[in-house]
Amino acid sequence: MGRSDETLPLGRRDFLRAAAGLGATALVGAKGAEATAPSSPPTVKRYHRLGRTGFEISDISFGSGGCKTADFVRTCYDRGINYFDTAEMYRTKGFNRGGYVESLIGEALHDKRDKVYITSKYMAEAEDDRQKIMSKLDESLRRLRTDYVDVYLNHAVNSMERLTNPEWFEFVELAKKQGKIRFSGMSGHGGRLQECLEHALDHDLVDVILCSHNFGSDPAFYEKFTKQFDLLANQKGLPRLLAKAHQKDVGVVVMKTLMGAKLNDLAAYRYDGATLPQAAFRWVFSDPNVDALVISIGNVKRLDEYLAVSGQQGLRRKDAALLRQYVAARGAQYCRNACDACTGACDQGLSIPDVLRQRMYALDYGDTDMARDGYAKLVGSASPCVGCKTLSCLNACPHDLDIPSLTLETERILRA
Repeated sequence: MGRSDETLPLGRRDFLRAAAGLGATALVGAKGAEATAPSSPPTVKRYHRLGRTGFEISDISFGSGGCKTADFVRTCYDRGINYFDTAEMYRTKGFNRGGYVESLIGEALHDKRDKVYITSKYMAEAEDDRQKIMSKLDESLRRLRTDYVDVYLNHAVNSMERLTNPEWFEFVELAKKQGKIRFSGMSGHGGRLQECLEHALDHDLVDVILCSHNFGSDPAFYEKFTKQFDLLANQKGLPRLLAKAHQKDVGVVVMKTLMGAKLNDLAAYRYDGATLPQAAFRWVFSDPNVDALVISIGNVKRLDEYLAVSGQQGLRRKDAALLRQYVAARGAQYCRNACDACTGACDQGLSIPDVLRQRMYALDYGDTDMARDGYAKLVGSASPCVGCKTLSCLNACPHDLDIPSLTLETERILRA
């Protein structure tokens, strides 16, 4: 017997073709076989080689931003997740303000260390020396209750000066010799992401990359799929760079896969029991150049929802229409941080993408403490947006975001 068209796995081109032929009436409220509760909780169904590291990691892996308890970390491990991504700057509401997520990871996994892969990150500045970076790593290792991390990343790289700091590479060489890290790389989702990735890949500076990648940043999605919304493609070079990383055997992990949907009400975005995150994950897994995704998982309900699509590498026909519906509703409110179009638009030198990223952390991720810390580093004691008369950023967004209103809202929310 042949498969139903409703569940037929598709390639990326077929996904775009299928979208045009689906009506909105097929999107919401239908009930079908997928709505049937599983007899047992879903677990990881697929593990994939992470480039030259050789690690076989869970296709859906644990992003620790917002992590609250060690018990829940262990629950995720028990469900088959074996790759845990964290950073020295991540804090948790489970502790008093200032509590480190790394401490929760260490508490949960220290007795399972040989069965898991742990990645941590530090935002090494252009002026940081190797001693400072090493001290940050040592602090992370103490919190993680381990003597090594499997991958250590330069976090949120958004400038060539930070990427090419020779002290970082002296640190990496020494830390590898000392057995404190096994592999290294960079993470990024800022305005100069593509420039930094290109340089890092061309000069063999990374073993692993972690970058933002979602259906709303795919050029084909915008150019062939949502022209009627008058949205311009962004990150046009990213698919090519992910392919280059794959060719060079660099591990590729992606984040920000939900296009800003983390804490939004997604009840309207369903078909036959399938949810928007599930459709978004299948879109990610349709890319052969992606090894895994990391996603913050806050509770068992989300864990069940996400792991239900582990191992599903094909897109379903209605996924396209579901994602299209979301873009139509949310595209004008979502800042594509790696778009880079507004970089330099502020005549007072404010980094608009970085400000709007802190807004995302506060409103979409619910992590106001981390957002406040990041915002304070950007604007210092006063924001140039307050009382701005020139409004030089007003028309800088090709996606029609009202930047002055959003930056002022960010100031109101995050000014301590």
